[in-house]
Amino acid sequence: MTYETAARFAQQGGAVYFVLIFAGACLYAFWPKKRAEFDHAARLPLDEEDPA
Repeated sequence: MTYETAARFAQQGGAVYFVLIFAGACLYAFWPKKRAEFDHAARLPLDEEDPA
């Protein structure tokens, strides 16, 4: 195995790996069941009650 072959394999494998990670993160963020949890988290800074 030459350096060029190993470098090409690492580049292509890394690109596929990061695309899969990105797709997984998008699926997690846009999953319908997560909407209520994210809406609640988005409203936390705007709540007027004192948490302490």
